[in-house]
Amino acid sequence: MTRPGFVLEVDRNTPPILFHHGEGFRLEKLPPGRTRVIYPAEPLEPIEHPDAAIRHALLNPLGDSPPLPALLRPGMKLTIAFDDVSLPLPPMRRPDIRQRIIEQVLDMAAAAGVDDVALIAALALHRRMTEAELRHAVGDRVYDAFAPHGLLTNHDAEDPDNLAYLGTTDKGEEVEINKRAAESDLLVYVNINIVSMDGGWKSTATGLASYRSLRHHHNVRTLRHSRSFMDQHRSELHSSNWRMGKVLRDAGVKIFQIETTINNDVFGTDGPMSVLQKREWEWNARDRFTFLAMQKSLERLPARTRRQIFHSWRAPHAMTSVQAGEVEAVHAVTTENVYRQHLVAVEGQTDILTMGLPYICPYNVNSIMNPILVMCLGLGYFFNLYRGRPLVREGGVLIMSHPTPWEFHPVHHPSYIDFFEQVLAETTDPAEIESRYEKQYAEDEWYRHLYRTSYAYHGVHPFYMWYWGSHALAHLGQVIVVGGDPRAVRRLGFRPASTMQDALEMASDVVGRDATITHVHNPPILMADVS
Repeated sequence: MTRPGFVLEVDRNTPPILFHHGEGFRLEKLPPGRTRVIYPAEPLEPIEHPDAAIRHALLNPLGDSPPLPALLRPGMKLTIAFDDVSLPLPPMRRPDIRQRIIEQVLDMAAAAGVDDVALIAALALHRRMTEAELRHAVGDRVYDAFAPHGLLTNHDAEDPDNLAYLGTTDKGEEVEINKRAAESDLLVYVNINIVSMDGGWKSTATGLASYRSLRHHHNVRTLRHSRSFMDQHRSELHSSNWRMGKVLRDAGVKIFQIETTINNDVFGTDGPMSVLQKREWEWNARDRFTFLAMQKSLERLPARTRRQIFHSWRAPHAMTSVQAGEVEAVHAVTTENVYRQHLVAVEGQTDILTMGLPYICPYNVNSIMNPILVMCLGLGYFFNLYRGRPLVREGGVLIMSHPTPWEFHPVHHPSYIDFFEQVLAETTDPAEIESRYEKQYAEDEWYRHLYRTSYAYHGVHPFYMWYWGSHALAHLGQVIVVGGDPRAVRRLGFRPASTMQDALEMASDVVGRDATITHVHNPPILMADVS
């Protein structure tokens, strides 16, 4: 039986606690008597027969949707959109859930005589997926059947000939999405949910949108007032996407939504990485030897080699639910299944929140975790993994462990380089950054060209990553990075520390010497349900 997540009160007998530290790890002894550690639940049991479960979902939809076969007919235009390379994290072992679902949808379409079918990777403003990444997501059979004929494509948010303007919300938000998707007789969306923010109307209203549309919710005001992104009833980002969903529905865009949830089995139960899935006091002698050997070996390797090793890892994620049909009915069930894996009850807030940041986030798959992405992962994603109230009190301190190198992937993140070296050299204030610089980067023709023809994130993307942390920036009294490049950390506006003990000493200047400490023990990720 799966053990739930829980909160450990640290005492003098508690062993050193594991912190992820980019492409490496640290063991930290945390102060007893005033520290607690939040552990995620163990992986939920997977669905035993995933293909049968998928078929059942397609034939027994939720909400007012007919079964998928009843929506298919000869002569219709069918488009299948799917989540891009940013999900799941790390990438899952083959066959990917998207492949399993898309193959069944295509089989049903073929049986119904549908021959006008196209597949679209829903990128929003993310980089294009490579052939290898597309093959991993949809499978070789689907790729070989569609890609050579131009029927498997990456969404292009800057192609004026393939965008359709559908109207505005009651708040004046413009809704513009992929033209092929908007004009299809049926749009099937295939989604993988790893956090409660994903899915629902966000799949289409964000994943298939243009900058013209995205700027209405990827902005400082919206993201600063989302408390948190993972708590739908308190998320302005969620509300905006749902308003846009109403415009899509009223414009006649017919969507059959397919959503899945996966367990948090990131490192598996065997092999050297499996020790990372265990709780420290349950490590046996072999686990301790394995961890120390892995840690020391990684320390001796060049950064590039360590990165290649970690990014080659394929997680044994397994599907825990699949539901299909009407968007909102599907997402309500999906959200409950996400919470079933991730929620951990936590009593009260803390003065100091600590976290170890791993090597990967949604925007550096097969790439480099640059300093802006370190900020986004810590202050944007991990800080917001709560329901109710933030884990750390207002004016408290966040301590993150990560090497934070002054290093960027020149192909994937060209506008990040200029943002870091030029914009952040002038100011770190999100509102000032937005008003002074966003338009210039968003409309830059060179960045636009690289997004459309190479494998670059859109020119405006680093701005969105910075805005993603704007709620945390306004909430926190200080941010400290342990083990990071001091120059890069200071450019972010944070304070560098060599060790965890140094960081705690620095934090005491803000919150006092007897401050309470909470460590979020992830990945695997968890969501704190803070009372």
